[in-house]
Amino acid sequence: MPRSAPRFWQAGSTSPLPTLLRPLAAFYGLGNRLNQRITAAQEIGAPVISIGNLVAGGAGKTPTAIAIAHRLTTLGRHPQIVSRGYGGKLTGPVQVDLNRHTAADVGDEALLLAAAAPTWIGGNRPAAARAAVAAGADCIIADDAHQTYALARRLSLLVIDGGYGFGNGLQLPAGPLRESIEDGMSRCDALVVIGPRSVPLPDFGRHPVFAATLEPNPADAVRLRGRSVLAFAGIGRPEKFFTSLQQLGATVVQTATFPDHAPYSPDTVMRLVETAHKLNAIPVTTAKDQVRLPAKARPMVDVLRVALNFAEPQRVDDYLRSRLNDRATAGA
Repeated sequence: MPRSAPRFWQAGSTSPLPTLLRPLAAFYGLGNRLNQRITAAQEIGAPVISIGNLVAGGAGKTPTAIAIAHRLTTLGRHPQIVSRGYGGKLTGPVQVDLNRHTAADVGDEALLLAAAAPTWIGGNRPAAARAAVAAGADCIIADDAHQTYALARRLSLLVIDGGYGFGNGLQLPAGPLRESIEDGMSRCDALVVIGPRSVPLPDFGRHPVFAATLEPNPADAVRLRGRSVLAFAGIGRPEKFFTSLQQLGATVVQTATFPDHAPYSPDTVMRLVETAHKLNAIPVTTAKDQVRLPAKARPMVDVLRVALNFAEPQRVDDYLRSRLNDRATAGA
C-alpha cells in the first residue's frame, strides 16, 4: 500500500492505472471479506467505540478519536484509547508514556492520542483493550479499527473527509478503499463528516451523520498569519495541511512532502531549515510530523496544531450516552 495517496486515486482522474489495477483490487477485496468471515470478534469487558474509515490515508481518524475522548470525559466516563502503534517498534500491549516513548517506539499517532487520554498500543487489539480495562478504563476508543474484526464493539463511527470522500470509489490498489463502500457502511452505526461536502457522497440512509471541522489552534493561527512559510508534511494527504496554512493567512512559498509515518533524519530537517532561511520563511509542519522530528531539531520548526470540533456537540453527547447505556447492543 502506498505511504501517501497517489493522484490517480482521486475522483475524476484520467489515469489508466485504476483500470489496469482492477484485477488486483478484486483479489484485495476477496481477501478482506475472507478475513472478516474467519475472524471471531472478542468481548473485552467494556464497551468499545471504533473510530475508522474506508480509505487509506488521512481522513481525520486521530483528531476524531481525541475529540470523542474529550466528549466521553465530559460525560463522566473514563475512556482509554487503543491503537495499533503503526510505525513503532514495540508490539505491546504497552501503555504509552510521553516521558519515555518516542515515535520510533509507539508510532506518531499514539503519541498524539496519549496527550488526550491514556493510550495503549498493540498489534493484538483485544489484548491491548483488556490491558486498558484492567488499568481502569470503563470504555475503550479503538483508533483506526473499522477493519479490525477481532475486536467486538458497541459503536462504530466511520470518518469521512467531505472534500475527498471515497476517491475514485475503487479498492486498493486501484483506488483508496480498504473495502467496498457497501461492506464498510453495513458495519457502521454513525458517520462523522469532516469539512464541507465538496465531492459527491452516497446516500447515508439510516446512519446518523455528525458534521465536524478541523480547526487550527488559535495561538498557532495568530502566530503564523501573515508569515512566509516553507510547509512540509509526511501524512496521508499533505495538501490538506498546505491548504489550512493558506486559509489562516500564511503565505506558503514552498512545500515538501514525505511518506506517511516516515521518520526525519537530522540532515533532512537541516536542509529544510536552511532552505526556509534562504526564502526568508519559517519551516512549519503538522503535530503528527513534529513528534517524528529529532528532539534537538524540534525548536527549529514551527507547528500548526488542529482540533476537531463538532457542529452539534450536544447531539454527539446525547448519542454517545444513549449508545453506551444501551445494554442490548453490547455485542454489536
